[in-house]
Amino acid sequence: MKLKVSALSKDDRTQWQELYIGYAEFYNMPMNKTILDTIWAWIFDETINFYAYIAKNGEGKALGLMHFRQTLSPIRGAAIGFLDDVYIYPEYRGLGVVDSLFSALNDFGKSKNWPFIRWITEEDNYRGRRVYDKVADKTQWTTYQMFID
Repeated sequence: MKLKVSALSKDDRTQWQELYIGYAEFYNMPMNKTILDTIWAWIFDETINFYAYIAKNGEGKALGLMHFRQTLSPIRGAAIGFLDDVYIYPEYRGLGVVDSLFSALNDFGKSKNWPFIRWITEEDNYRGRRVYDKVADKTQWTTYQMFID
């Protein structure tokens, strides 16, 4: 299958939105127009270092997406990458879409001189973790989340 990975353009809104709604459904997270509009604005706001890639087939149909950002690592005194979201339509999984997205992410990280890119996933995301085990090293860190009251 012919694949093209590129940064999102403003013409990609409809296809991106359909993919992202699928991603939210996968994680049983609520999604609405306000959230979608906010994320869309982040992608095109050059001041916040938030990025999005979209993978399309030869006919221009979107098959997958990836959101990532730059964050700071104080202990290193350096910027690093953080992958927030990666989602491939279920019917296109196993066809190299995610590999193409990770290859583009790696190239982007090199262009920014990031020493690495981190991400988290659910413990039971076994299919995703099989991919991640091929492209990255699992760290020893346990993630905590403090809710703000």
